[in-house]
Amino acid sequence: MNKLLITGFSGFVASHFIEYLYKEKLQYDVCGIDINEPTHDYGQYSDFLDIDFKKADMMDIDRVHDILTEFQPDYILHLAAFSSVAYSWKHPSESFMNNCNIFLNLVSVVRDVCPNCRILSVGSSEEYGNVPHENLPIRENQRKEPLSPYAVARVSQEMLSKVYVDAYGMDIVLTRSFNHIGPRQDERFVVPSFIRRILDIKKSGRIEGEIETGDLTIVRDFVDVRDVVKAYHLLLTSGKKGEVYNICSGKGITLQKIVDMIADEAGVRVVTRTNPEFVRPSDNMEIVGSAYKLESELGWKREYKFDRTIRDMVAYME
Repeated sequence: MNKLLITGFSGFVASHFIEYLYKEKLQYDVCGIDINEPTHDYGQYSDFLDIDFKKADMMDIDRVHDILTEFQPDYILHLAAFSSVAYSWKHPSESFMNNCNIFLNLVSVVRDVCPNCRILSVGSSEEYGNVPHENLPIRENQRKEPLSPYAVARVSQEMLSKVYVDAYGMDIVLTRSFNHIGPRQDERFVVPSFIRRILDIKKSGRIEGEIETGDLTIVRDFVDVRDVVKAYHLLLTSGKKGEVYNICSGKGITLQKIVDMIADEAGVRVVTRTNPEFVRPSDNMEIVGSAYKLESELGWKREYKFDRTIRDMVAYME
């Protein structure tokens, strides 16, 4: 049985990845590592997946070395990161140093103790920066112009991947994952934050209420996390070493439209007010990607339309 190590195991994406493996009957010996204990019930998958969790701070390279030496993974899905752009503006040094150093620790240890292991290095659409409308949808050859500390760290992670592939022949596949959403996502992120506050209006018995937001004219390409994890597995098993793949829906939507959709689903009227504190110092105004490479090379197809995702998220949070 192949061995799979998942970093950031206690997070939103990892829970959906394990669920995907279980539903598709893809059998692995799984070791999850995270600085926090999991809150998701992984015992429900024990009849098919062998899952072990080890609490670890990946900034501690000796701890990472011990875990990988013992487990000897065939594959690594690297999800661990401070993944909030907003957090990176408030804590730029911590966010940058953490995201770069944990990845550097990981590839250094893999090269030392399990050099034939394949790593999926998860990046972000934030790496592209502000792309002119005429250059949309964004393809992988688009120039990278990151606009936040988080995005700069993701570009650095990608550059480190290329260095280790070229210099040492390491087996690393890379993504630029666009905004992914779905049930169980933390309310610190924009869409579940909207849902929580709109549902609070409904729970109070009111039919109308106000929420504070940032810039709602921003356009984003949102893709369901359940489609994202399917792409991650495809890339782990069939992606090309050293190649970068967009994971996206290919469609853009304004944040205002998302607020309206959530309000309709909840059955309330919502008035929005811009709070300057929620507006980032610099932001990408329009991000829409092309998944042509992933689709044409690996046969990936989206299954979840955006309105289905919103319905599922509202139902979960209710």
